Amino acid sequence: MDLQYVRRESPDPSRRRLYLRAILIAIAGNALLAAVKGVVAWSSGSSAILSDAANSFSDTLYSLMMAGGLYLAQRPADLSHPQGHGRFEPLVSLLIVGAMGLAGFAALRESALRFRSGAVVIASGWPTAVLVGSVGVKIGMYVLVRRIGRLVHSPAIGASARDNLADVLVSAAAIVGVWGSHLVHPLFDPVAGAVVSLWIFRTAWEILVENLGYLTGRSAPQELQTRVVAAALAVPGVLDVHQVIADYVGPQIRVDMHIHVDSEMTLRQAHAIADQVQAQVEALPGVDLSFVHVEPADV
Repeated sequence: MDLQYVRRESPDPSRRRLYLRAILIAIAGNALLAAVKGVVAWSSGSSAILSDAANSFSDTLYSLMMAGGLYLAQRPADLSHPQGHGRFEPLVSLLIVGAMGLAGFAALRESALRFRSGAVVIASGWPTAVLVGSVGVKIGMYVLVRRIGRLVHSPAIGASARDNLADVLVSAAAIVGVWGSHLVHPLFDPVAGAVVSLWIFRTAWEILVENLGYLTGRSAPQELQTRVVAAALAVPGVLDVHQVIADYVGPQIRVDMHIHVDSEMTLRQAHAIADQVQAQVEALPGVDLSFVHVEPADV
């Protein structure tokens, strides 16, 4: 009898294609925006646009790191990682948080220097056009990436979509800075740049907290645990469910549960019921693996 040491997995080509599509959208869109905003910030002297360009640059790094992390996370299980490589996804996200923090610090420092040295009025032509275009591009990226994230149930791709939505507000703040310096006071621009920097820090913090939860075994949402119980009870032969422990192992959820069955049935029948419960639970979105313990109902 051969002893199994590695989890059996079936590769999903359609899932890989969706991952690749999301990565290409993120890298191409963010790199283009970072380059255009950088040129306009340099030519116009706007610290708000410079902060927004730094944000787009950090998003490009985020996308590249996400590509590497998702590639590793999609590798099949082997002897070194018998349950698969899913934990690479949140681990890489922590590196991304560091890159975003550095970008936010650089943008905040630039805004502070311009505030102390005396800001200048920012021309409203090209800066406004670039920022409005950035808003349009980011809205399109948000819609496309969010749709892919929901299809593959990937926290990293979902976080990338949320970052795109946050960037819409970041660019809107930069627009306010440009027009504020033109219509109200030149210091309006570095102040807006500081606001953009703080938004970068806020987004980085949210990603940090989320992915620490994936790495430290945060509990699954209560709504999902309720659905796990319902899925098990829907299987003929299951009389009760008296334990459900569901937590994150990497970006997906593992479920450890105990079910009650008729104590008079055969071991073969009980085993068949356990297999059905396992299949039903693992079919739930976000659930990677379930362990089902069978107990007689009279215990």
